[in-house]
Formats: sequence, C-alpha cells, structure tokens
Amino acid sequence: MKLHLIPTPLGENELTEVLPQYLLDSITGINLFFVEELRTARRFLSKAGFRGKIDELTLLELNEHTPRETIEEYSKLLKTRDAAIISEAGLPAVADPGALLVELAHKMDVEVIPYVGPSSLMMALMSSGMNGQCFAFNGYLPVKKEERRSALINIEKISSQRSQSQIMIETPYRNDSLLEEMLSTLKESTKICIAADITLPTQYIKTKSVAQWKKAHPTIGKRPCVFIIQA
Repeated sequence: MKLHLIPTPLGENELTEVLPQYLLDSITGINLFFVEELRTARRFLSKAGFRGKIDELTLLELNEHTPRETIEEYSKLLKTRDAAIISEAGLPAVADPGALLVELAHKMDVEVIPYVGPSSLMMALMSSGMNGQCFAFNGYLPVKKEERRSALINIEKISSQRSQSQIMIETPYRNDSLLEEMLSTLKESTKICIAADITLPTQYIKTKSVAQWKKAHPTIGKRPCVFIIQA
C-alpha cells in the first residue's frame, strides 16, 4: 500500500501551471483522500480529473482539530488501499496537517510518496537573497504583544549568532500588525523579506532592511504571506 502526499496550488492557479502532469495522472486511481477541508478538496479533485466522480471517493477530514485517536483510526485504512493526503495550499505536513498520519504510515511499513509542488516557504527563501544554507522555520509567533516582541528579539539573536535565515508565517489579517511589530522591535540593520501571494499575478516579494522598510511603509493586507528575517 502507498500513501501519496499531494501538493496543491497556493492560490487560484490552473493546476498545470504549478503541478506536474505526472502527479495528476498518478492520483486518478486513488479513491481514499485525507483532506484539510472538504469543500476545497472537492474543488481541487474535480479540476484534477475527478469531475463527476467526487461522490464515489472517500474524503476524510484531517486538520489541526482532528484528534490523535481519529488519526490513529485513519491509519488502519492505509493497510486496505492506496490513499493520499491533500492540504489547503502547498505541501502536506509542512506548515500544514498530515505529519502524524505520515509517521504512522512509516510505522506500518506503508510506502510514502511525495510529489513536486509549490512550497511558499522555500519559494520565499530562494527569492529573498538570504542564507539558503542555514535557515529555520518558526511557524506562527505568539499572538500576545509582549510574547511576540520577546520571540522576535530571540529569533533575531539566533539569526545573528548563526547567520541563519528565520522564516515565519502569520494569519493574513495579522500580517500588517506583525510587520509593524518587527519594525518597532528589530534592529535597523536587520533584513526583512516580505513574500506575499507567491505564484499569483499579485505576487509581491521584496527584501529590505528595517530602516528601509520604515521609509517604505508597505501595506500587505489580508494575503497569504511569508516573512523572513536575517540579522
């Protein structure tokens, strides 16, 4: 049995603009999908070649609210037929749900097959001009202001000590508040990359120092965005 890890577009792209055709061809025989969100998964699968056949598929929700016990129950199905994980955008199990099911698949000796697809984290890093040899992904920073400021100071310190690029993401409606926090907390010489709407026509990727960003006063808005800093 096999567990396929299926990337999805980062926005409303045509599938073949960002996903290889062999990926779309390889999933046509699968009828068991673990998905982050049912509605968007159905739309993706319809575009991927399952139009008119969605009702014949088994779609099981797997997201941040899925209890571990449920995922352990899901894993029993991996011994019965090939299956796939689909997250909302980008790569399953990377800043998205799925890692626990993949871990259980390995324990059960189920073959895990990853596919080529867009990763906003790696695409942001490769276009930032920052250190691509040494980097860390911090996920979401704390919501509370003082905790977030403390986290930023610590991340900047680590970046300086290790010459390490520090990647983070935020809920879109908090993008601008996070940026303001960065500009008021980080040193003037620290670089910040703002990478929003990656792969979309509205893509915006710029790297500037804190001092330069203070003069530019950018507004990101409610867009998917990756932030990278390097001290």
